[in-house]
This record gives sequence, C-alpha cells and structure tokens, in this order.
Amino acid sequence: MKIASAAISGLLFGIGLALSGMLDPVRVLGFLDIAGGAWDPTLVFVLAGAVGVTAVGYGLAGRRAAPIYDERFHLPEATALDLRLLGGATVFGVGWGLVGYCPGPAIASIGFAGTSAAIFCLAMVGGMILHRALPETARI
Repeated sequence: MKIASAAISGLLFGIGLALSGMLDPVRVLGFLDIAGGAWDPTLVFVLAGAVGVTAVGYGLAGRRAAPIYDERFHLPEATALDLRLLGGATVFGVGWGLVGYCPGPAIASIGFAGTSAAIFCLAMVGGMILHRALPETARI
C-alpha cells in the first residue's frame, strides 16, 4: 500500500505540473525573465496553490501521532543556513535558470518533452553520482 500511495502521489504531482503548464521550460524561463519584458506570472499561482495545499496537509498531519504508512514523521531537523545549503541552492538555481527544468518537472517531462528533459535528467544523475564520489570535505 505504501508503494501505491507513492505512485498515486507522483501521478497527482505530474498531472498538476502538466495542467499548470510547468512541464514547459519556456513557461518557467518566462517566469524568470522579469526584466526582459516577457514575464509570465503563472508560476506564482502554481506556487501559491502548492503552499496552500501543503499548509492544509501539515495542519492535518500535525493531528496524527504518525503517518499512515510509516512509524514516524521524517521532518527536516536542520535549521542552520550554512555554506552547504546556500551553495546547493545556488547551483540548483543556476541549473533551473539555464534550462527551465527542476528535478520534478524534468522527470515528468521525459516521456514527451524530447531529448532535452532526458539529457537534463542524465546530467542530474551524473551530478548526484559525482557528489557521492567526492570526499565529505570537498562537498558543498
């Protein structure tokens, strides 16, 4: 049942991305083009909807002792703004700004977005492998 729940959640996420147009990197890049005159505010509304749904979900989850398919909640414990977080956010933002994909939409786009989404995902996996291969002291 845990796998079915994850599959349904992923399907809902992908449908939401498709319906909102967020699988189109041109639309995402349009959101990032604030000064170029072609600004597309669609992503603001998608993010607002996501924050609203998440707020309700966290409110409901807070009333439970544990999740339905696990023994406990796995919530972030780190609160510090350190070099690793800031560096990772910067690298993520640069990658997103260069091509208009972030991981979720890129994976959801593989089936019909042509080779650009697949190349992005392969490069993303390559970055993950490289990160794992680096010694802990050399990681961002």
